[in-house]
Amino acid sequence: MTTDTIAPGSQHRNEPMDHSTHADSAPATGHADHAKHDKHAGHDPDAFRRQFWLVALLTIPIVIWSHEVQMWLGFTAPEFPGSDWIAPILGTIVFLYGGRVFLEGARTEIGDRQPGMMTLISMAIVVAFVTSWAATLGVFEIDVWWELATLITVMSLGHWIEMRSIMQARGALSALAELLPDEAERVTDGGLETVKTAELGIGDVVLVRPGARVPADGEVVDGVADVDESMISGESRPVTKEPGDPAVAGTVAAGGSLRIRITAVGEGTALSGIMRLVAEAQASNSRAQALADRAAAILFYVALVAGVLTLGIWTLLGNPEEALIRTATVLVIACPHALGLAIPLVIAISTTLGARNGLLVKDRLALERAKDIRTVIFDKTGTLTRGEPVLSAVASAPGVEDGEVLALAAGVEADSEHPLARAIVAGANDRDVEPRTASGFENLAGRGAKATVGGEVVHVGGPRLLEELGMTSPSALEGVTAGWAGAGRTVMSVIRGDRVIGAISVEDEIRPESVEAVKRLHELGVRVAMITGDSQAVADSVAQRIGIDEVAAQVLPADKAAAVRRFQSGGEKVAMVGDGVNDAPALAQADVGIAIGAGTDVAVESAGIVLVSDDPRDVVGAIELSRASYRKMVQNLIWATGYNALAIPVAAGLFAPWGFILPMSVGALAMSISTIVVAANAQLLRGLRLRARPAAPAGSPVAAT
Repeated sequence: MTTDTIAPGSQHRNEPMDHSTHADSAPATGHADHAKHDKHAGHDPDAFRRQFWLVALLTIPIVIWSHEVQMWLGFTAPEFPGSDWIAPILGTIVFLYGGRVFLEGARTEIGDRQPGMMTLISMAIVVAFVTSWAATLGVFEIDVWWELATLITVMSLGHWIEMRSIMQARGALSALAELLPDEAERVTDGGLETVKTAELGIGDVVLVRPGARVPADGEVVDGVADVDESMISGESRPVTKEPGDPAVAGTVAAGGSLRIRITAVGEGTALSGIMRLVAEAQASNSRAQALADRAAAILFYVALVAGVLTLGIWTLLGNPEEALIRTATVLVIACPHALGLAIPLVIAISTTLGARNGLLVKDRLALERAKDIRTVIFDKTGTLTRGEPVLSAVASAPGVEDGEVLALAAGVEADSEHPLARAIVAGANDRDVEPRTASGFENLAGRGAKATVGGEVVHVGGPRLLEELGMTSPSALEGVTAGWAGAGRTVMSVIRGDRVIGAISVEDEIRPESVEAVKRLHELGVRVAMITGDSQAVADSVAQRIGIDEVAAQVLPADKAAAVRRFQSGGEKVAMVGDGVNDAPALAQADVGIAIGAGTDVAVESAGIVLVSDDPRDVVGAIELSRASYRKMVQNLIWATGYNALAIPVAAGLFAPWGFILPMSVGALAMSISTIVVAANAQLLRGLRLRARPAAPAGSPVAAT
């Protein structure tokens, strides 16, 4: 069973990469220079997870045996010989172990002349560490060991959340590499030999059996088979391959075997070109700066200037001891507990909220960017449509019933595993049409199928089968089938004996939720576009029925990424929604990549947000969640920076002429209150109610979930 439509992508070959190295080497392309300045380079999320839990456990006894905490909460911790050294000893361990990564990060930021969160954290923990030891040794009255420990604990938590999101977003390349088979069957003079795919060379001939993947780009030299190229071209229908046609690495043969002469390996394969596009797009996205980093840079300079002025003014006033205390208080109150939680805590809560509403947020910045989306680009196959053919219509010649045409076609196709054949049989069952009993089934690779039904030979196939048999459709059917073809449907004729008795159309079914998704995006002021590897007729038909604003058809993988860049060139914030390998570069290039949950691993890994329930309406929920989360982020950042900015002058002794001097312990408590406010404000996000989805039709996959 086949169709005569040739995928636009079947004639295209990108520039690819060596799959023998898989994805491990891929990120290096275009990344080398960037990695030198990547503050996250070499950071392991698991290491930060272990660091957080260890410093958290060490912080608990430090807080319990803190005299200030005991006084504030009205309890007395057990006293025993050496209990006064619990905080200094454990606090020093927390500083040396948990604070090391922040000190190293500060050194990098200062070396790059870009002080930010790491520098601010480092300044705070160093001041807290020195001040606490000074108090322990009797120089000061008040130590802040508990403050030092909790600061490092909170920052370790925030950095762990951040690193986990970043590393998850970098998994697309290894998923791409897994599409290539590990072994191939190479044709030799003595027969066949199994070799590693990496051992294939240009000019080798390989055998690709039904259901197997093509190991490298090449040209068919023998055999006819339908090949699923949707992972490369986006074409939803199998493409017939025969001698002389190109074959693309990673595509899957069906309904026949092929012998393919290899024309490109390693860096020359189309799949490797997609891998490079994904790597380049991810590299550009990773340069984005978090809002908290920018706020931390501002607060760093504010705290530094305030500390220097405080030290200088109090020294000039003739009170050097008070100068040191006031300076330490200023820098302690500038500790960015609240600032460090302002973004990670909102993201942690919003990701949980998103998961409960069918959204998996993988990229820490994707949620922030989604609020500005003005154009959403949908892939067609598997996103707006189900990605599987379904029977759409049946037409019969004069004197023949539609039910008879369908019963004969289903009888012929009952033994076939071809997707179009399964669609016909399923369509007959849905219409309560009993397939006729057939015998002698024969698959006509690239043309259709035939079998004997009731003593007569019945053929089912496309235009090439009619041409081969020298037949034409009755005039009564031609108008109907022309309309089907014009709408982009696959048209097959049913031939009994020497007469065409009817026709059947099969199409990729539009998801019933797609119309509602587009309507609600329009209500949010968002334009909707569609990109597909299918023909223009198919694309226009789908777009008209759904309400799409703009269509791009017959688009190849590299062109999808380029289309996203064209939308972005005018400053437009663009989201890409897709599910296939061919969507991966566009998903990575877009400001926000959104993958359908049932899509390929590559699409899911390349995206920042995944729609768990495969419902395109959840794109609306993602935008709504983004806008609500961003409001909380901004509120928290304003509070965290504004609170500290106002508190710093008080800590410096602004009101000393009127007899009020802020004690260091009260300053530490005031800073903690700021953290509590930020945490409580973030928790309010849990009350967000994303717009409820309408009930899906009974029996639909959405209803089933």
